Amino acid sequence: MKIGELAASSSTAVETIRFYEREGLLPAPPRSQGNFRQYEHEHLERLQLIRYCRGLDMSLNEVRALLLVKDTPSAACSDVNALLDQHIQHVSTRISELRQLESQLIELRQRCGTERTVDQCGILAGISEASRDLCGMSRERSHLRSVHEH
Repeated sequence: MKIGELAASSSTAVETIRFYEREGLLPAPPRSQGNFRQYEHEHLERLQLIRYCRGLDMSLNEVRALLLVKDTPSAACSDVNALLDQHIQHVSTRISELRQLESQLIELRQRCGTERTVDQCGILAGISEASRDLCGMSRERSHLRSVHEH
């Protein structure tokens, strides 16, 4: 099947498929005489697995590691367990960080409970105050750390 057919079959954008190929997650398919990519059913199955893992919020490196184990049939299932245990820990850490973020947002929201003009807005004042303090904030307190280093 051509890339457009693979995209339609998997509900994946063509550019995403090409990206996964460049990242080495999806093997490059053979090309036809007309130089079109010719995908096999195995490509579709692998792409669906990649998308499912991404839906579980696995990073590209985590997906890559999982695929590496999957591509080694003699590997121990404990390798898969270790990968998933590591991801569960990562998710738990992110949940904790998101709860902290939620508390910060609730606290900010409570700064402005009445109708005011923008120059009297407690939320904007709180954001301005916090942004001045940002340089002193440790990376551990910032929710951006794990969300964007993923």
